Amino acid sequence: MIEKVEFGRIWFDGREYKYDIVIYPSGSVERRKKEISKGKHGTSHKFDPDELREYLKEEFDVLVVGTGMYGALSLLPESRDLVRDKEIVEKPTPEAIKLFNELRKEEKKVLGVFHITC
Repeated sequence: MIEKVEFGRIWFDGREYKYDIVIYPSGSVERRKKEISKGKHGTSHKFDPDELREYLKEEFDVLVVGTGMYGALSLLPESRDLVRDKEIVEKPTPEAIKLFNELRKEEKKVLGVFHITC
């Protein structure tokens, strides 16, 4: 469960992270590989399909993207196409974590990508 998020910090299962994270359906966590998107677009706020491919390691039903505290991150159309057979939800991170937690309680397989700054 994601306990809370503040600008630049997020807590998942009792651990604090000070960087963007990806949470897999299994509950494992890794740092978001935003340098992939930044290298192609000059900003990590455009979520590129090559970055998204890095996270397609486990089966999932819903992709929840926390777009940042102010909603700066957006999934590019080509990224949406990559997972078009899945439910996709993009919300500012505080709203996204609530939905992420609800879906996990419903035992849905959720892939979460959370931007924790702008």
